[in-house]
Amino acid sequence: MPSVPMTIVGAEKLRQELHRLKSVDRPNTIAAIAEARAHGDLSENAEYDAAKEKQSFIEGRIAEVESNLSNAQVIDPKLVDADGRCVFGSTVDIQDVEKGEIVTYQIVGDDEADIKHRKISISSPFARALIGKYAGDVATVQAPGGSREFEIVDVRYE
Repeated sequence: MPSVPMTIVGAEKLRQELHRLKSVDRPNTIAAIAEARAHGDLSENAEYDAAKEKQSFIEGRIAEVESNLSNAQVIDPKLVDADGRCVFGSTVDIQDVEKGEIVTYQIVGDDEADIKHRKISISSPFARALIGKYAGDVATVQAPGGSREFEIVDVRYE
């Protein structure tokens, strides 16, 4: 499996999630299964079915997080030396050429992406349009409503 780029913050959040899944969620689910078993007939026991389904989800997520962490290429944005270019981990201020609005995004790994916190995935079309650009460059992004242009105002590595 190819390496997965990830910021230090993203890797730490995944480690915390893995710890919670293994030390809290898994034991709670095992206890719920044991309690549901104690109620008798498993063929018509909705609590047992729900607990088993939750256990399956938790085990799948544990495997996914462990895989992502083992294949992670952890990058500290503060140590990136890209001479002002927009790269993975950089924080970019962009201005919508048409509307004039300025917004800030950080380009992060797929597991870290969270639009509410202004973190966009490196594999998103938006981030791909920004990669390699410098402050003053214009990036054209193909959006569902047509192409849009964004001017890069500033690129930081924080």
